[in-house]
Amino acid sequence: MQKPLIDSFIIPHEGRFFLFGSDHSEIGTKKNGQLAIWHSDSPLGPWKPHRKNPIYNTDKAMGARNGGRPFVYKGQLYRTGQDCGETYGRRIRVFKVKVLTENEFEETEVPFDFGGESMKGRNSWNGARTHHLDVQQLNTGEWIAVLDGDRVPSGDAVRRFLVGSASVFAVAALVVLFGMFVGFVKCLVPLSWCPHNMEKRSDTFLVYERPPKLTSKLRLICSRLNRMCSFLHSKIRPKTCTGSIVLILTVLIAVALSCTAVTYLYGGSGAEEPYPLNGHHSQFTMLTMTYDARLWNLKMYVKHYSRCSSVREIVVVWNKGAPPTPSDFDSAVPVRIRVEAKNSLNNRFRVDPSIKTRAVLELDDDIMMTCGDIERGFRVWRENPDRIVGFYPRLVNGSPRLKYRGERHARRHNGYNVILTGAAFMDGQVAFERYWSDEVAEGRALVDEFFNCEDVLMNYLYANSSSASSSSKSAVEYVRPTWAVDTSKFSGVAISRNTQAHYGVRSNCLMKFAEMYGSLVHRKLDFNRRKDGWDL
Repeated sequence: MQKPLIDSFIIPHEGRFFLFGSDHSEIGTKKNGQLAIWHSDSPLGPWKPHRKNPIYNTDKAMGARNGGRPFVYKGQLYRTGQDCGETYGRRIRVFKVKVLTENEFEETEVPFDFGGESMKGRNSWNGARTHHLDVQQLNTGEWIAVLDGDRVPSGDAVRRFLVGSASVFAVAALVVLFGMFVGFVKCLVPLSWCPHNMEKRSDTFLVYERPPKLTSKLRLICSRLNRMCSFLHSKIRPKTCTGSIVLILTVLIAVALSCTAVTYLYGGSGAEEPYPLNGHHSQFTMLTMTYDARLWNLKMYVKHYSRCSSVREIVVVWNKGAPPTPSDFDSAVPVRIRVEAKNSLNNRFRVDPSIKTRAVLELDDDIMMTCGDIERGFRVWRENPDRIVGFYPRLVNGSPRLKYRGERHARRHNGYNVILTGAAFMDGQVAFERYWSDEVAEGRALVDEFFNCEDVLMNYLYANSSSASSSSKSAVEYVRPTWAVDTSKFSGVAISRNTQAHYGVRSNCLMKFAEMYGSLVHRKLDFNRRKDGWDL
């Protein structure tokens, strides 16, 4: 049989061989709605067309195109098909084949749920499409399935290029239009092209003037285009109210189109993908500590971060007030509410055997940043799992008294030795057990006394642990976020409103922790030290 087929397969059935496939010679996406069958006595042919060919010649969303090899379950044959309605291979549909003979074919769709329809959207591994499923039974009797997925719709790169390029040309046209309004642009084509130009003609164009009909028409068009400049300038004067409105609208539209062009040409598909390490991906648990007055922050926090690719679970440490239920949140991952008996900042680092991942991202509920920044931080932590990896650096120094200062101080001295754990990755089991060891009881008591400094204490424990005993060994790593917003400023529930008083308490903590656990002043790291460029 001389015919190009796509997504085809051959199966033996009731003594004969059947070949399923879609005709690849069809133009465009028409083939996605077609299915044909051939039969033979041998897998090598010759093949005869089924009596009812084409079996399907329908809408491309109906699953006509095959989506993998068929399988037999409890003696019944099943076929997988592709729903190509929104894009090629949007999802998988499964059909039970009731009748398959040389002359008849009948199948019915059956419910199919593989638990992979993620709410993470484009950030999910199959956020845009899932179009092939291979199900096979092992010798042990168990079943195994392999499913592909993609974050990018079919043809997305071409579409983004076309839309972006069109936006660039539109911006250029608006710039010219703006120039015509204000009188900077007086003509759109060289005056020597116009028939009524009385100046000396350019010898370059004399050759093209010999054919009279074509050149005269072109020059007439050019002349009319040039007249448009003076016409618009006379009708829309910048100093009038109407002219000002038109100019402002032109500028706004040009800015919007410029943003569109940059987004489509350089912004990618919109999916914020995880960063693999040695070809492998992983997951982490997010943990945040809050109370009833910050529920508005928490709901926005869960909705946003649960869509990040590598988040497996969100744990909410509830310190005070009536706790919410997991059903109160719009989340793409499981949400677990851990209600604490005492309102203490130490609860942030309480040992939690229910956390199933090694990596834990401690992130305050009032901090909003992009999933891309979170994924970059996770990648750096996977490279340095024995360190605190976070987004807010501080430099602790001072003589004779240590003083706590903001990030600006660290930037001024081009270095840091502390990472705030309100936005940081760490090894959950190691960090939490270290924090709740008997040796740290005095430090935890100080945290409860000041209701502050739990993050400073964790940095001292990391800096003076056995794994960081060498003076050249780093205990922290910084990752610069693209942007970060403190949502507590909008809700009015910020914990530390008096910055100077807050810094004063933390300066006292620095002195006491240094006496208890040793210094960390000597562990300064420079910005822009790593090759990845994420620590600028």
